[in-house]
Amino acid sequence: MSALYDVRPGVRDFTAYVAGLSIDEIRQKYGLSRIIKLASNENPLGVPPLVQKVLRERAAEAFRYPRLGNPELNARIAAHLGVGPERIIAGNGSDELIDLLVRIKARPGQDNVVAFTPCFSMYGMCSRMLGVEFRQAPLRADFTFPFDDLIDTCDENTALVFVTSPDNPSGYAATAEELADLARRLPERALLVIDEAYVEFADDPAKRSLLSRLDEFPNVALTRTFSKAFGLAGLRLGYGVLPAWLAEIARPCQMPFSVNLLATYAGMAALDDTVFLQETLRITREGREWLTRELTRLSCEPAPSQSSFIMFRPPARPGLDARGVFEALLTRGIIVRHLGGFGLADRLRVTVGTRRENETFIAALAEVLHG
Repeated sequence: MSALYDVRPGVRDFTAYVAGLSIDEIRQKYGLSRIIKLASNENPLGVPPLVQKVLRERAAEAFRYPRLGNPELNARIAAHLGVGPERIIAGNGSDELIDLLVRIKARPGQDNVVAFTPCFSMYGMCSRMLGVEFRQAPLRADFTFPFDDLIDTCDENTALVFVTSPDNPSGYAATAEELADLARRLPERALLVIDEAYVEFADDPAKRSLLSRLDEFPNVALTRTFSKAFGLAGLRLGYGVLPAWLAEIARPCQMPFSVNLLATYAGMAALDDTVFLQETLRITREGREWLTRELTRLSCEPAPSQSSFIMFRPPARPGLDARGVFEALLTRGIIVRHLGGFGLADRLRVTVGTRRENETFIAALAEVLHG
């Protein structure tokens, strides 16, 4: 074979990210007119009204480049969080910030990156693409975090440690004090990156985050997203809350104009639409509680969740495993997530939807399980 086709070692072994099934895919496959998608943890209320208004008003500006570095958006995010703007870096989804942090901190062929398993696939993908060893410590059987095991997986060459809290797919969230203790115990070179994509949905987010204590921990960075609580998944907007020393280094390393102009306007409008955010959190928390009760009533095993979704194990039925339940729901126009890709073939994950969506899902699940 020609040398032209040579690529970096290991690249051919990569597997593509597996996304949840789309509404169009299910509509075409099963010929259904009504589809309820509860697979991708999208906002149950859709796009904030203020964002829709701003996008209509600003669409004609899409031929312009955004301001380099997104200073206005960064300042608005900082004000929303109550931190200094020097800490904020907006990106093309929180995925870009994860990738950027790995590229800045980890030395190829020398350092390692540590996370739990199962975890968000981007941590391993970004590490391996850079040629950095990716190490993992298993979660406990109840999906709580064994931080001692995570620390034992580290060494003097650990560059980053990723913790998703609330976790995906379990919904489990550590306390702020547990995360603080972890940060204190990590090796000197290690940066603790806490992925807080779902933290707004926790019953008491302040008790689950180190946001208000970042001045105590120069080795802690947070990543967050506008995709979930703010309803902007399709615009790909996220941000990092970094130590000021790291943000200063990271800014020149970020790809220019990675956040598009309309996403910038949308992010600022979403922060202004506080009514939408509060209604999203109310509906999600109430729906999460209701779904947990109903899943239990149907003899499922829902995991306690502080997120916008619930992981559950359906009851054992002859000839009907979790994959079978997933496919039976699809034929009824209900899309949930089978967790085989996380190594959890006996479990499903359902996004909390609107009241009507939740009720329709439970009725369909009852029919699948009990006829």
